Amino acid sequence: MTKNQPDINSILKQAKTDKKNEFGFIILKNLTRKTMFLLCYSSLVLCFTSCSNGSTANSNSTQYVQVKDSLKSKEIVKNGTFKKLKLVKIIQSKTMSTNNNISVYEPAINSPKSIIYAKDGSKFYVNSLEGYTTVVFDTKSLKKLKEIRHEFNASNNKLFKNNENTVFDYTFKQTKTEYNDFLGKPVESCLSHEGKYLWVTYYRRDWDPKAESPSAVAIINTETDEIVRIMPSGPLPKMIACSGDNKFIAVTHWGDNTIGLIDISSNNPMDFNYISHITVDTRLSMNFSSSSDRDSDCGNCLRGTVFTPDNKKILIAKMGGNGIAVIDVASKKYLGTITGSYLNLRHLVINNGYLVLSSNKFGVVQKAKLEDIFAQKFNEENKLVYTNWKTIDVGPGARTIDITEDGKYFFACVNNASKVAVVDALTMKIISEVNVAKFPVGMALSPNGKQLIITCQGKDTVPGSGNTVMVFEVIYENK
Repeated sequence: MTKNQPDINSILKQAKTDKKNEFGFIILKNLTRKTMFLLCYSSLVLCFTSCSNGSTANSNSTQYVQVKDSLKSKEIVKNGTFKKLKLVKIIQSKTMSTNNNISVYEPAINSPKSIIYAKDGSKFYVNSLEGYTTVVFDTKSLKKLKEIRHEFNASNNKLFKNNENTVFDYTFKQTKTEYNDFLGKPVESCLSHEGKYLWVTYYRRDWDPKAESPSAVAIINTETDEIVRIMPSGPLPKMIACSGDNKFIAVTHWGDNTIGLIDISSNNPMDFNYISHITVDTRLSMNFSSSSDRDSDCGNCLRGTVFTPDNKKILIAKMGGNGIAVIDVASKKYLGTITGSYLNLRHLVINNGYLVLSSNKFGVVQKAKLEDIFAQKFNEENKLVYTNWKTIDVGPGARTIDITEDGKYFFACVNNASKVAVVDALTMKIISEVNVAKFPVGMALSPNGKQLIITCQGKDTVPGSGNTVMVFEVIYENK
């Protein structure tokens, strides 16, 4: 057993101390009825062993960097108004017979990659990557409302404006009669127009195994939960972000070190149009061998994307590169890179004046005041060096992070350790940890801060892994 694996005895001990439908209690029930073999490999609903190295984009360019930070111990502190995370529902596609009232079987949950709430918090959307589906759930009842299938053919070709299938100078590596006949793999999403439109990126078209050809982005009307337009994109788009003034959408192309900027100032989706194609460092050519792994063969592997609160800059995590790329929105130019943090950056969030990031390989969450960062200047190498980060070690494979609206608490998915960490933002110490199913990757905190949902992505090579959505009630002592 590795040091990151949850110990079964400790889980049982925890279970005995809390029997009100808590996570450990479910495991206690299952252990009394099934053998350890079944728990670990076949009938389990939840799996507590650590992940194999689930890191993507651990490229050769990712190196350890010395930073001035506050990294101390992982001591669990007991102060603050946060009390605990209480598991209330498991939505999974691993076993049809669950033998408890917490877990429900839902076959549409197939490698769930990410999750997002509607603006009013009344429902949430789960992007099932390998299921080619976005699944809509009611927030209160946790019942499935709808499946939005990302499948396109002649019957819905009207979703493509003038049958457009590419953008900028991208060409297809394949020869097809109709390039807009495909299945899209939904990855990440964002909202625009006060929550009316949900944008979903497609990792690739199903017939493009190396993600070398143009992909696409879906625009969904959240009032009807129907797709209203498909726009083409560059290869392998992952992250997508909307400016706070609702003027622009930034589509970040993991596949070739570029960003597509879309003008969304109209209220009509058919009027949305690309206005700029921005390269970070060097654009990759789309010529990959049959043995290439596009999860790591991606240059800077552009990931986390966020507009600054003044809407003047876009910050983009270079997961395979040397820091955070900075785009000037007015000039639509790449200014350079913020360096000095840990590397292999996966997610970026701006909250209450702080930039918060996660480092996948080094397993940390860091924060710094945005104004302090930009008080520095870019040097002659187009680098802005900032090292005064506050840092907490949450565990290997730090992926998606989310933050309470008041900025008091950070939540982090820890992929390799199969857990979620809760961090006191003021002290930068862990105040709670909860074990989850294997490969936690996506996360969303409800608008009112009282519900946290985790997506645990499955892997075919790991029996009984992932394919799980876990819903937690966030309990506070003084709320």
